[in-house]
Amino acid sequence: MTHNIWIYILVSALVSYSIRVIPLTLIRKPITNRFLRSFLHYVPYATLAVMTFPAMIYATDSLYTGIAALLAGILLAWYNKPLLSIAITCCLVVLVLQLIL
Repeated sequence: MTHNIWIYILVSALVSYSIRVIPLTLIRKPITNRFLRSFLHYVPYATLAVMTFPAMIYATDSLYTGIAALLAGILLAWYNKPLLSIAITCCLVVLVLQLIL
């Protein structure tokens, strides 16, 4: 069993390292394709959204309180409110709705 763990660690290290090194070795020139540059620009935002939105909705006891807090956060962000006030408001929305429901 101990030998298998070291094999798993080695394989995961090689995969992580190769993901970072292969693009550096294969792509030497700047990317000039407008579509590809735009795609690569939005990948971090899309990845963050995919990881964050389900966690926001399912982090509470009720699906409805998570959705209500998400909508409150989106509304406050739309009006350019500070991040701390958005986070506090979302927590308060969940607290109040949990007490009511």
